[in-house]
Amino acid sequence: MNAGKAGEGPDKFPLFAARMRAAGVNEAAIRAFEYTYRDLLAGKTGLIPEQAVQPVENLPRMEEVIVEETNPCSPKARTSRLETQDSGILREAAVLKLNGGLGTSMGLEGAKSLLPAKDGLTFLDFIARSVLHVRETTGVPCQFRLLNSFSTSADTLAFLERYPELGPPRELEVMQNQVPKVDAATLAPAQWPKQPQLEWCPPGHGDLYPALYGSGQLDLLLRQGVRVLFVSNSDNLGGTLDLGLLRWFLKSGMPFLMEVAERTDADRKGGHLARRQGRLVLRERAQCPEEDLGSFRDVNRHRYFNTNNVWIRLDSLKEVLEQNGGFLRLPVIRNRKRLDPRDAGSPEVLQLETAMGAAIECFEGAGAVVVPRRRFAPVKTTGDLLALWSDAYEVTKDWRVELAADGCGRPPAVDLDADHYGFVDQLKECLRGGVPSLKDCVSLTVQGPFHFRPDNVFRGRVRLENTSRLPCELPPGVYADCTWVAR
Repeated sequence: MNAGKAGEGPDKFPLFAARMRAAGVNEAAIRAFEYTYRDLLAGKTGLIPEQAVQPVENLPRMEEVIVEETNPCSPKARTSRLETQDSGILREAAVLKLNGGLGTSMGLEGAKSLLPAKDGLTFLDFIARSVLHVRETTGVPCQFRLLNSFSTSADTLAFLERYPELGPPRELEVMQNQVPKVDAATLAPAQWPKQPQLEWCPPGHGDLYPALYGSGQLDLLLRQGVRVLFVSNSDNLGGTLDLGLLRWFLKSGMPFLMEVAERTDADRKGGHLARRQGRLVLRERAQCPEEDLGSFRDVNRHRYFNTNNVWIRLDSLKEVLEQNGGFLRLPVIRNRKRLDPRDAGSPEVLQLETAMGAAIECFEGAGAVVVPRRRFAPVKTTGDLLALWSDAYEVTKDWRVELAADGCGRPPAVDLDADHYGFVDQLKECLRGGVPSLKDCVSLTVQGPFHFRPDNVFRGRVRLENTSRLPCELPPGVYADCTWVAR
């Protein structure tokens, strides 16, 4: 596809704009889509070469900027007590969870946040109970919102009926916009009359900004006295409102703060934080030229990655949004797919998306803080889910989920054979006898079919191999720093 010949043929953006207006998409989101679509037409690649950025050094650390002993959200405190003398600042904060994902990569069809996360409770149970705990303990009605997509809205709102104390579910929702898929051959709106809903796609969580602005939620929060919005993914139960970070962020005067964690060899393929022309910038794998991959993957050079926990000053956000017509000028992410994912013969399309964290470059004076891995425990794979279900994590009194206090102090890296454990149903089947112990496990790699039980204890680095098609019932016992091969 040659997307660089912008002058060929009539301007096709009005076709997109008309379709979006007919669907009720707000004007800020339409302008945001126009920005990404014009970049597509102009042939902009979004590549960030190594010579254009500098490594990030000397970032403040969470344990340095807050006093752990008096921070009620600290794992050192391990308590549900909140500081009454400081709880008033919670009136100036709101929590928003990004809740648009379906978890289709794990075989799910509903909202990913409704998947059981721990002890029979879903991600959304933990989110709701955490917010209610803050409200009940402090007496402060801390504001709470969910950014839902059209795919997750109905199931999520129905689930929230279980928590009437949170308020009317509709009032908690910020609806993510939808944008048309782009026909890869014509760069016109994609057409699929037999299933018109497939002509649309979500625009990525960078849509948070025009969604807040265009829905009126940004102005509503500001009128209610909210100055700070804390945003994190719904599948990251480590990303909770931290009173110490909130206090420090308010005092700092920064308009935007990103929580980052230190990269390890396991994070080499993921994006990283850098500096460009004096500002912090995110560089994802898709933005790195092939010849620069060596530097991109050097975790000693580029030391930090985005946890997608961000703190935003809402007055600063409104100012920047109004300067740009209600959206932020974020780099476009182009995903080439089939119009109907289940039909290999359907036309190729481009889904234009943006990422929330890329906004760090849009704010003068934006910053980052290095946080412990306990604040980053997302579930992207069934391996992550197995770790979460195991004794490697425990539930605190204030409904946080964090690494077990008597464990090895780091999340186990679980790599499961996708052919046998790629879907949640497959994982549940192999755990029908119970969940193994992983609290002292550094890494677990499983190749081939196995059935596990609670008296399987993994310590250090363990690899299991079964070349047979028949599941192996793993014998009880301790497996420590070893490779175990089924016979």
